[in-house]
Amino acid sequence: MSQLPWLHPERVALIQKGLAERIMILDGGMGTMLQGHRLDESGYRGERFAQGRDGLHEHAHDHPGECDLKGNNDLLLLTQPDIIRGVHDAYLEAGADFIETNTFNATRVSQADYHLEHLVPELNREGARIAREACDAMTARTPEKPRFVIGVLGPTSRTASISPDVNDPGFRNVSFDELKENYMESARALIEGGADTIMVETIFDTLNAKAALFALSELFHQLGARVPVMISGTITDRSGRTLSGQTAEAFFYSVEHIQPLSVGLNCALGAEDLRPHVQMLARIAGSAISTHPNAGLPNAFGEYDETPESMAETIRSFAADGLINIVGGCCGTTPAHIAAIAAAVAPYPPRIAKDAAQAA
Repeated sequence: MSQLPWLHPERVALIQKGLAERIMILDGGMGTMLQGHRLDESGYRGERFAQGRDGLHEHAHDHPGECDLKGNNDLLLLTQPDIIRGVHDAYLEAGADFIETNTFNATRVSQADYHLEHLVPELNREGARIAREACDAMTARTPEKPRFVIGVLGPTSRTASISPDVNDPGFRNVSFDELKENYMESARALIEGGADTIMVETIFDTLNAKAALFALSELFHQLGARVPVMISGTITDRSGRTLSGQTAEAFFYSVEHIQPLSVGLNCALGAEDLRPHVQMLARIAGSAISTHPNAGLPNAFGEYDETPESMAETIRSFAADGLINIVGGCCGTTPAHIAAIAAAVAPYPPRIAKDAAQAA
């Protein structure tokens, strides 16, 4: 795959230039911002989905009646695009270099929960298009600091390694091939919509990630060109392992064959708890290192209490110790968190990748 040309070589060159010069900034939590709008069922449905299904398309599915759509944040790309654009703009104003598309659940297996599988190509194209417009508008204002779109492939709502039935450990509710086809469809539409990179993120099951990476490899060969791939796993708790049982080190060695632009960790934990695992990746990886932690651990009400100032101070130490190349926020983070993080890491140079450090 590495022999294929870049689809947009000028954009890749700008990303590589940015990574060589400074710690680059990723955006923060999308869900956190959407919760602030307090949308009800009708807010999620809009006119097109007023009956709980797509009013523009006649399609057959197993449950033809109404379906609650509240909580389907990806659907807001079609029903509330101005809200999504507003979130992107807020993070750009806060200093983000990279904007993630609002496509975390824009795969068929995830949209099946809402009987909206047919929307997957449209959701991904629109997700990339809206983010692309936001980034291009900010780049026009600050041409010395171009902004980039990360096309997001989330983990899906199923896991290929673990049975959902405790009484049948051999059972699986999704196959590797099914995941591969899901990811390929979504990634193709993200690229069509204008994504600069693809990030396989919040990886709790490495087998799911391998399906995504295999899908990207096949897709790039079909296109005859590639875009950079970013990988971000999830240490699910203080055990220091992913849900499928791997340490950060084992996870890295499972995915490094794709030669990612970056590898990192996000979600589940706050910055302080993620630090030893980010340190491990920084020691062994030849790629850039990314992290976008939660704003601490959730409290008894499922909310996140870590302030922008305290989170930024923790992440300052990551930068001071030369651990990171890309940093942002996940659950509970807001533009205020991203602005504070951007200011905290600005004085520090980016981490030098392992191979470059050895060559020096």
